[in-house]
Amino acid sequence: MVLPVRISGKDSANNPVNELAHTLDITPNGARLGAIHHALKAGDKLTLQYRQRRIQFRVVWVKAMEGTSEYQVGLEGLGSIGENWGLELPESGIADEYQTSTTTTS
Repeated sequence: MVLPVRISGKDSANNPVNELAHTLDITPNGARLGAIHHALKAGDKLTLQYRQRRIQFRVVWVKAMEGTSEYQVGLEGLGSIGENWGLELPESGIADEYQTSTTTTS
């Protein structure tokens, strides 16, 4: 689902980030963003604003796009996200691409 968003925080060089971007995918617990122009790294914390909502995320992966100066970024929500998008998102048993499955052994 493509939504216009604003991100703010600090990039990997500790420079302020405040730019417009867009979602490529969203889930109740995370998002994939496109059109990012700052070099971010896994672990960076960002505030994403969608409409009047501000949601806290952690960067879990970054992919440089070939032939451009843009990045795609995978985000994981901090705290309880759920309905913070203000949208009805389908519940799914499918893990986000950036989440790893865990197994327990006894």
